[in-house]
Amino acid sequence: MDSSPDHAHVDSIHQPGIWLSLFLLSSATLAFEINLTRLFSVAQFYHFAFMIVSVALLGYGASGAVLSIFPALLIRQPDRGLGRLALATGISIVVAYLLTNWIPFDSYSIIVDRRQIFILILHYIALAVPFFFSGLALGILLTDFPDQAGSTYAINLLGSATGCVIALVGPSILGGEGMVTLSSLVAGLAAAVAVFSTPRGSKKLFVSLGLSALLIISLLDLSLRLAKQNGLSAFDLHISPYKSLSYALQYPGSSITNSQWNAFSRVDVVRSGGIHSLPGLSYRYLEPLPQLDGLFVDGDDLNPIIADTTEPGFTAYLPNVIAYQLRPNANTLVLEPRGGLDILAALTLSRGAVTSVEINPLIVAMTPIYTNPRLSVHMESERSYLQRTQAQYDVIVLSLVSSFHPVQSGAYTLAEDYRYTLESFQEMRQHLAPGGLLVATRWLQDPPSEDLRLFALAVSATEDSEADPRQEIVAFRGYNTGTVLIKNGAFSPGELSTIRDFADQRAFDLTYAPDIQADETNRYNILPESTYYQTYLSLIESDPHQAFFDTYAFDVRPPTDDHPFFGHYFKWSQVPQIVAEFGKAWLPFGGGGYFVILVLLILAILLAGTLILLPVGIWKLNRRKTPHTASPFILRNLIYFGLLGFAFLFVEIPLLQRFILYLGNTAYAVTTVLFALLFFSGLGSHWSQHISLRFALGTLTLLIIVMPLLLPYLFEWTMGLPLVARLGMTVVTLAPSGFLMGIPFPAGLRWFTPSQTANLSLNDGNTPSSDIPWIWAVNGGASVISPILAALLALSFGFRVVLWIGAVCYAAALFTAWMSHQPGAVRRRSL
Repeated sequence: MDSSPDHAHVDSIHQPGIWLSLFLLSSATLAFEINLTRLFSVAQFYHFAFMIVSVALLGYGASGAVLSIFPALLIRQPDRGLGRLALATGISIVVAYLLTNWIPFDSYSIIVDRRQIFILILHYIALAVPFFFSGLALGILLTDFPDQAGSTYAINLLGSATGCVIALVGPSILGGEGMVTLSSLVAGLAAAVAVFSTPRGSKKLFVSLGLSALLIISLLDLSLRLAKQNGLSAFDLHISPYKSLSYALQYPGSSITNSQWNAFSRVDVVRSGGIHSLPGLSYRYLEPLPQLDGLFVDGDDLNPIIADTTEPGFTAYLPNVIAYQLRPNANTLVLEPRGGLDILAALTLSRGAVTSVEINPLIVAMTPIYTNPRLSVHMESERSYLQRTQAQYDVIVLSLVSSFHPVQSGAYTLAEDYRYTLESFQEMRQHLAPGGLLVATRWLQDPPSEDLRLFALAVSATEDSEADPRQEIVAFRGYNTGTVLIKNGAFSPGELSTIRDFADQRAFDLTYAPDIQADETNRYNILPESTYYQTYLSLIESDPHQAFFDTYAFDVRPPTDDHPFFGHYFKWSQVPQIVAEFGKAWLPFGGGGYFVILVLLILAILLAGTLILLPVGIWKLNRRKTPHTASPFILRNLIYFGLLGFAFLFVEIPLLQRFILYLGNTAYAVTTVLFALLFFSGLGSHWSQHISLRFALGTLTLLIIVMPLLLPYLFEWTMGLPLVARLGMTVVTLAPSGFLMGIPFPAGLRWFTPSQTANLSLNDGNTPSSDIPWIWAVNGGASVISPILAALLALSFGFRVVLWIGAVCYAAALFTAWMSHQPGAVRRRSL
């Protein structure tokens, strides 16, 4: 073999340059992946975050397919190849972001604009490219050094865990766009470490020029952002025209006066003469509306910013203030008040103490009303505060913070909201003083859906408290919102009279009350039929309520902590009408978002199938030249490593969702859960050769089965702890499963490919016929499908079921490993 630097093979991966480069490259790609989920949540909608996970794994799977098709790539100098691939990763991070940002995908028009299908595919391919190059680097190292696969995989996982920390800390300093250039910079540093640790005789001019350009662009953009400027304008995020922020900026003279990122959100303040957002305000209020600024979180959900100088007279015409007419001296708790509308109402109309719980410190800093001396502010999640405090309140207000979103769009199908779950309403009821009131308002939809689900939550939570919802619930509607009152005790005749007087004066129509009459349900906001009253009455009188839910057109079952999708109304019975109206009308039901996810799943299956089967087909065509060559495409490898690809994500996705409740927001949960799983998986991978594969898979299966049964108790006992303690508790809780999840892949390589891990050598200059690249493709291909499939299964069955399916996959992998080593087993049955 030629011994020149271009062809010299590194005999061991145990070189600081290779390890450090792989560590930095893994950190860069994982930080970029997490940040992409945030960017797409802001620029598009939440369900695209699941697409990003699938896209990343598509890139990794494609790298294995390429190595299978072109095995000659494996005989090049690994450390030099690592530098080039890291550089390609850094450049493609920038290019992929700019391309998808400048050519946005329009999910709303995909039915009538066929170009959107090709744009979606373009996004998939472009965003997969950085992960392809990163996966190619890891795949080459795994194949070149199969006897050290555990250490290689461990470095990759530990680097990825570090990327989680970067993704959490970086946005507060650099913003979401700055995280793109930071990720490319870290990849560039990985390239520099690898390139400049190679022999001086190597040709590095082209790589050095590319590396210099990447570092200059990245450092320039980051320097501007650190100097509190906007960075390079080419990186400015383009937000979907369907988001509230885009609508607000269309009004003449509108401008963003403040825009900031933190670890879990982007918050914008818009000054505009067109902002008059006062949800539920009675049309009987005839005075001029106050001048308001608009507050937007992740480009959506317009909320008015209430200033200290705001004239409060209009607050008496808001629906929630009925609580203060019933309880004028109320000790009030306002949950997630955002811009402060419900705070102003409480301060104005109640003489009691006012407490607010708002998790986002950017909102508190940007909103003047939080400085009011009468207000007690707690910056934490609502559920954490309710679990921690022993206080009871006369009035609890669950603020309406979302903009009106037609359920037809389905844009918020996958957006979890743990405020609107059965367990949340039960907790709020427990904090009501005797005779206390819980008040919540949602937007009206036709036919009833969003408001009806709120009513269903009130009914179910009251029944679960062994109380009578027929006596303890009142509901009324304005022209665009519906309000529900839940009392800790039965409403008295005097209270019902006060509610009726309030409704008459504000032109609100009753939709349910203990003594309601049909003729008082359609007086002011007149409909052809009193639909809301009829529907609410049908629900509360149904026995069991499940019979009503089964026959109703929308899925309006009360969400639970295991199924926290308040915005998901899709039922399969809607399919015929949805299909009939494709391209002809706005979707009549809530299936839009669901069908976008289905399209993503179909696309993922096609791409994954191509990754897995294309190398097999090409090898069979080339086999005619060498008919006696053993096939590297073994059926048991497909089954075992495919199951691992499904299992890991079927465990990871539900855990991410469940810990959103525990930690308070998505960013903390994603970062902490991924860090724990990846960090301890890295340790498990490193020690995998010392632990039995069967023991690891068996123990892991049992651990996953019991986890959904134990987590609710953990949350109940520790939810009230400070955030830092809950972060630590999360890491400790996930450490055992994370450690065991790191074992099956490297141990499986030794179990199923013992000849390669013991004897594979590339020093003879021949192209190896290795199982490992295709194994990498199979594992990545299964992982492309699993996050999207996990999301769909969670929508239908809940997170607990998805977690148990992950356990079944690990159990099936254990069975595959056990069967492959039984006497008489067929060892190398190929495809």
